Amino acid sequence: MSTFTPVNKLSVFRRLSSGEKVRVGVLAQNTQAVFFQYDPEYLQTYHSLSPFQLPFDEGLHQAPKTPHQGLHGVFSDSLPDGWGLLLMDRVLRRRGLLPQQLTAMDRLSYIGSRGMGALTFEPSSDFLTTAEDSWIDIARLGEEAGLLFEGQTDIVLAQLANAGSSGGARPKAQIYVQPDDLQRASTVSQTGLVPWLVKFTSSSLALGHEEGLCEAAYLTMAKNAGIDVPEWALIPAPESSHAIAWLALRRFDCNPEQPEAGRYHLHSLCGLLDADFRTPSVDYEDLIKASQILCKSPAEGQVMFARAMFNLFALNQDDHSKNWSFIMDDKGNWKPSPFYDVTFCPNPHNEHTTAFGGYGKAPPLKVIQQLALQANFSSWKQAQQCIEQVVDAVQTWNDVAKELEIHTDTRRLIAGSLNSVWQQNKVLLSGYNPKGLS
Repeated sequence: MSTFTPVNKLSVFRRLSSGEKVRVGVLAQNTQAVFFQYDPEYLQTYHSLSPFQLPFDEGLHQAPKTPHQGLHGVFSDSLPDGWGLLLMDRVLRRRGLLPQQLTAMDRLSYIGSRGMGALTFEPSSDFLTTAEDSWIDIARLGEEAGLLFEGQTDIVLAQLANAGSSGGARPKAQIYVQPDDLQRASTVSQTGLVPWLVKFTSSSLALGHEEGLCEAAYLTMAKNAGIDVPEWALIPAPESSHAIAWLALRRFDCNPEQPEAGRYHLHSLCGLLDADFRTPSVDYEDLIKASQILCKSPAEGQVMFARAMFNLFALNQDDHSKNWSFIMDDKGNWKPSPFYDVTFCPNPHNEHTTAFGGYGKAPPLKVIQQLALQANFSSWKQAQQCIEQVVDAVQTWNDVAKELEIHTDTRRLIAGSLNSVWQQNKVLLSGYNPKGLS
């Protein structure tokens, strides 16, 4: 067993879209805090990783104590939460370490080069799990993920540990596959393989084994509303899993021209603003303004306005600040990431995590009009056309769900909820009655 030595210094690197790795700077920790300093050569050649909170200069910059476990938000984005932390803690516990022994720097070292986005951290942890063979059937990964998620085992398969460093609460795996084969995968990047993220299901999830199907339906509706979504596919699940299919999403932080190594820098709204994603800490006004400033385009506000309206009318209330991200290319240009983690997800308190001008639900007309003004629509009529396009797409739920063979009870449950949301918010489209809603 390796002797545990706490990490107090990490070199930070960035993978470019070409696959080239460049040194960004150094993270160092003492008894007081974590500090970051950019590398002088990076400052001369490249661009700020986090323009709002991390000064782009040669200074030594202390991370805030909260809300990112004492890290700067941009580096905290590389850490998993929920499922990824469960895997990490189980692996380390079996190596004789308790979660409370670890700092955020230790966890970054454990992630190394396996996180989402372009950032990597060296040296990597001595406690990484290695597999003799990185190749595995997706069905085996899904079976092992389900057993662990439901508490039926505490043993973590090596391939699952290597594939489980992404965020979110649901069981999932980062995999690399042949372009025409999503049934067998490698958990390690290899030439010629394409990176995907697979979301597994469990009977203990809100929508049970139909979680993936429902998210696929929502991605279909969002795309029909003119919203950019990730490329996705459904992987048939084996009968032994009790699932129908698992949702696979092609990773949008990877360059499709260099998928095995090329990366784009990915930064969440949570990290960008130093917001706490576990609490209702941001407003759609914040999201719209941040996108316009970061992307240097007032029109990007319209992109976020459409997504906000989709979440409102589709009852996706898990719209916290970690579910909004931006992508930076090698030239320093930012754009919103594709719309992700979008599905039927009513909050237990029946309010959105990201507020609409201070309202968690049923925002008044004047509030949405103010958001539309901030989003740079030329008129309220133009904004209403955007909302109509969203509502038209959402009201196709039954047809899309039937095509995906979602069970009748689930279709009816969600359809009833969507109709109730329409009733609450139809004031935004006075006189407009989409087919199927009244």
